[in-house]
Amino acid sequence: MLLWADSLKARERAVRAGRSACERYQLQFLDDTVAFARMRLARDEEGQVKIKRTYTFEFSDTGNNRRHGAIVMLGGDVADMHLEPYRMQ
Repeated sequence: MLLWADSLKARERAVRAGRSACERYQLQFLDDTVAFARMRLARDEEGQVKIKRTYTFEFSDTGNNRRHGAIVMLGGDVADMHLEPYRMQ
């Protein structure tokens, strides 16, 4: 039950991070959601073992296409984010 609740919190944070990045770069965050892709254990910078989750999402730079992005969460924090290359307007 704790893993489920922790996963929901991490997913909500990933959605906020994806939406925020899209706003920052003037992109459209499509479907207003992220999709779970992977989960494993990893160590943080202090050596503590935490759950590392990867979520994928889609965004658009023109409104007529779909590009892919990924958010890596380590525990409850955003550890990394990748955006597929897109045209800058």
